[in-house]
Amino acid sequence: MTDQAQNHRQTRPLGRSDVRLSRLGFGAAPIGNLYRACPEAEALGAVEAARSAGIAYFDTAPHYGFGLSERRLGQGLAGADQAVVSTKVGRRLEAIDPMDAAGTRHGFADAPALEPVFDYTYEGVMRSFEASLERLGRGSVDILWAHDLGEVTHGREDSKRWQEFMSGGYPAMAELREAGVVKAIGLGANEWQVCARALSEGEFDGFLLAGRYTLLDQGALDEFLPLCARRGASVVLGGPFNSGILATGVKGPGPHHYNYEPAPAEVIERVGRIERICAEHRVPMAAAALQFPAAHPQVGTVLAGLASAAEVTRAVELMNWPLPAALWETLREADLIHPDAPVPHSSEGSQKND
Repeated sequence: MTDQAQNHRQTRPLGRSDVRLSRLGFGAAPIGNLYRACPEAEALGAVEAARSAGIAYFDTAPHYGFGLSERRLGQGLAGADQAVVSTKVGRRLEAIDPMDAAGTRHGFADAPALEPVFDYTYEGVMRSFEASLERLGRGSVDILWAHDLGEVTHGREDSKRWQEFMSGGYPAMAELREAGVVKAIGLGANEWQVCARALSEGEFDGFLLAGRYTLLDQGALDEFLPLCARRGASVVLGGPFNSGILATGVKGPGPHHYNYEPAPAEVIERVGRIERICAEHRVPMAAAALQFPAAHPQVGTVLAGLASAAEVTRAVELMNWPLPAALWETLREADLIHPDAPVPHSSEGSQKND
């Protein structure tokens, strides 16, 4: 593989911290049985394939399979001291009757008999962190995210949860950073507005923002990403395919999902236009979707949810796919990407070996 075909290995710092993130990151929710049971051997094979491919950043959470993702990731990364690992706090796991644990719960199939309960208190964060370290088999992690704060998740409880976090959970996270058992802290959220609020009230190194700066949704570009630049914070971009629609396209019968729900007609129409333009330029839409957010200087890495060695191989291929400058020009002319959005340089795409 040529040097140009190593784009996924390139690293950027997370804010002003010492943490460096590979351009392509491993999202570990799928190995926690997201939507389907992932066999143990397949999950561990995905982690091993990512390590072999040079992916250096792995993100997990207690919520992913109710501890299953953390346990599997810890097993897969045993001895990999150079791997950059992030996990999350904000939910504690409580034991439930195994009879109530069967099937799929909160999107996770055949998960342990535990139930996630929101808890952003000081004690809740500390307990959650210690339990995560035990499942991961590590004495520290590089990044700790506060999981799923914001109005989209909590609705009328948002103000209460935010106060709980700022008076308890945030001081706990800052204390862990000061003690050196985490190197960086931030929020993992589905909305940029709560991340902007965090920057106005605390000292955070970065944010894991899911689905809000993609080929389909550039809502974070005008206000939030410039704010991050001013405050020296970075963004880990999760959900680059917006729940899959930017990976699968809309040519087939579906179902097509956007933001974890059936996609509305206007989204399907917009994706169809993007898909046609990518086809005209002989580019997989998934490659454009994966590389587009990584072109922004505040985006440290793009997370792809991966559940098998084959998916790792495909993600690496897509991140290194050569993308012509004309693709971005056509998308901009069609008003499908923001006029001010940075785009990958044509030289950033790899040249495939003959």
